[in-house]
Amino acid sequence: MLFFERDIAIDLGTTNTLVYVRGKGVAMREPTVVAVDKTTGKLLKVGEDAQKVLGRTPANIVAIHPIVSGVISDYDMTTRMLQELLSRVTSFSFFKPRVVVCVPSSITGVEERAVIDATIEAGARKVYLLEKSVATSTGAGIDISKPDGHLVVDIGGGTTEVAVVSMGGVVECESIKTAGDEFDDAVVRYIRRKHNVLIGMRTAEELKMGIGCAYIKPDIETREVKGRDLLTGLPKAVTVNSNDMLEALSEPIEKILETVHIVLERTPPELVADISVNGIVMSGGGSLLWGLDRMVTSRTGIEAVVVDDTLACAAYGAGKLLRELGSMQDGMINLARRKQMK
Repeated sequence: MLFFERDIAIDLGTTNTLVYVRGKGVAMREPTVVAVDKTTGKLLKVGEDAQKVLGRTPANIVAIHPIVSGVISDYDMTTRMLQELLSRVTSFSFFKPRVVVCVPSSITGVEERAVIDATIEAGARKVYLLEKSVATSTGAGIDISKPDGHLVVDIGGGTTEVAVVSMGGVVECESIKTAGDEFDDAVVRYIRRKHNVLIGMRTAEELKMGIGCAYIKPDIETREVKGRDLLTGLPKAVTVNSNDMLEALSEPIEKILETVHIVLERTPPELVADISVNGIVMSGGGSLLWGLDRMVTSRTGIEAVVVDDTLACAAYGAGKLLRELGSMQDGMINLARRKQMK
């Protein structure tokens, strides 16, 4: 590898995008948001700067989330966002970098092509796609090269992916659009239904992170939340407790548990036996919901463990695999569609 060349791993998520630079670690964590002037089409802000202006801008400036449910929904904005992020970490490099991008296991061929083209257009020399569950397993310290089954539950912002990983590849997987954002929606609907008060998504997220739970808490916690009374149109404050949050979040949590069951039912018996010993690895911001690991354990009978750095686990895993770009096996990385880039 040439001295000035850099290998980069990108965890392109619905809510956050992380950039890992070989030899440096995670160099950037930015919200997956861009602010654009509708009139001129000019890209104004990216990431944290764009998120800060949400809801506080003139009508001609809009915030766009270019990644929805783990895949590209706005190709042009994704390209421009990646171009900005890559330029920040390769500003002193004379060579275009090789880039590994984490993608959902359920990604289609068309969606794969969109990610590859967008990353090439943003300034990459070669692009490799890595299944996020494989990256998460590696980031969690699992030796994925062994014929040993591991179950990964990754709860991101837009999608929850449940996958069984063995011998460097994904054996079974299921992806659903029930994740962190759906948790927030469920809280908004619950407050509206029970108190006739409308709250914003950011308030719902703060409630979820503060007193949200998937399991009954030993001590009931309460929070005062402010919103708009739907009858009078005036501001109104209501008190919400952790038991309310348990009820509010029960539906999306149940969907995630059902998905775990579906994947386990489809998994070969030998690998299920491995998983019962190895346990379930949980990652992603949604896995931080209080008691969710206990709920998964109680419903499956298999111990669930939340990784140390849930938000960056996949990025660290992809970063570790940068050392093996020349020797990655099929299933861990799909090279079939990228021969023209060699």
